[in-house]
Amino acid sequence: MRKQILALTLGLLSIATFAQKKEIRAAGKALKKNNFKEAKAIIGKLEANEAAIEEKYKAQYYFVKAGAYGKSNVDKAAAAYNKLLELEKASGKLKYTKEAQPKLNALIQFVYENAVKQYSAKDFKKAKNNFLKIYKLSPKDTIYLYNAAVSASLDKDYDTSLKYYLNLKEMGYTGITTQYLAVNVKTGKVENLGTKANQKAMVKFGQYKEPTTKTTPSKQPDIIKNIGYIYVSQGKTEKAIEALNEARKANPKDINLILNEAQMYIKLDKMDKFGELMQEAIKIDPNNPTLFYNLGVVNQTVKKIEEAKKYYLKAIELKPDYGDAYMNLAVATLSGEKEIVDEMNANFSNEKKYNELQKKQRALYKEALPYLEKADSIKRSIDTVRTLMNIYDTLEMTEKADKIRAVYKEMRK
Repeated sequence: MRKQILALTLGLLSIATFAQKKEIRAAGKALKKNNFKEAKAIIGKLEANEAAIEEKYKAQYYFVKAGAYGKSNVDKAAAAYNKLLELEKASGKLKYTKEAQPKLNALIQFVYENAVKQYSAKDFKKAKNNFLKIYKLSPKDTIYLYNAAVSASLDKDYDTSLKYYLNLKEMGYTGITTQYLAVNVKTGKVENLGTKANQKAMVKFGQYKEPTTKTTPSKQPDIIKNIGYIYVSQGKTEKAIEALNEARKANPKDINLILNEAQMYIKLDKMDKFGELMQEAIKIDPNNPTLFYNLGVVNQTVKKIEEAKKYYLKAIELKPDYGDAYMNLAVATLSGEKEIVDEMNANFSNEKKYNELQKKQRALYKEALPYLEKADSIKRSIDTVRTLMNIYDTLEMTEKADKIRAVYKEMRK
């Protein structure tokens, strides 16, 4: 009796195996006829008992499954393609890989185009999901996980963004790439030709000239910075400091990491620490005008006006068209005005004292005026125009006052 049962069981297994083979083949035929609905219906039946599919049919099954779902269900298609590639790589029999790879690339391109459109339209929720899908489709392209992290952050989904950034940090992602550039002979513009071989061929055919290479900067400082910022937003100050300190230990001379840590201390309202890091950064990069400008801001914030002015002047020395530095220099110079005005109001009935204070005020305006005019010439704003108008009026510079007043009225419209 036992032998009969065993024989019957073996018979049932043979029938099931035959059915699997028949159904997979039928789904494949439907797919070749672009009958995706029928292919998905057949695959749907097999999915319920996917683990039971015999090893010798699994590669074919995943190939057909991926094709059946395709663009209609990218997640399922991606999982199937990756499973197929994994299986055939392990077995060494690349029966479907050659045909599957271009189909997978086309699917990646489809999702990528959608993700870029969504990102450009500021639909960061959809963009983050699609960038993650691309990463799942092609795990070696970690740039898409980085894009997903950025999109999640812009979507204010900080928990998800942090998770992706931490994954990138753990895998040592740098995002450093080599760009193969050359000048287009027709347009005269520098273009990225993608690969060294492509660059070489294009130059050889005379379509491009002056080939060069350029290495993009590492994204690690940005990753660490964003991890720190998210921790700050979550109220996890110690973790934020720990993340940046860890990065600094590995790269103590990295100016970007120093600046990122410094910016974090601004968020934490620790201007003393910000100032210390700016001084450290200047030792590494003494010709960077932004560093001196930032030190000017720090000193101005804590009412060290003369120190602030020295740093702004140094920033201008290094960058003569530094509009913001000129503007802040004017603001720093005028910061003493309030005290003078308060004293003038207190001495309104004392004509002699009042006149002395008024002279002092005018002297302050005259000192600030060249800085303000320069700031306005570099980068005009309603603030520079309004302040200039008030100063011209106070200094009785009628012609200039009338001219700038007309500009102010137009800007207010």
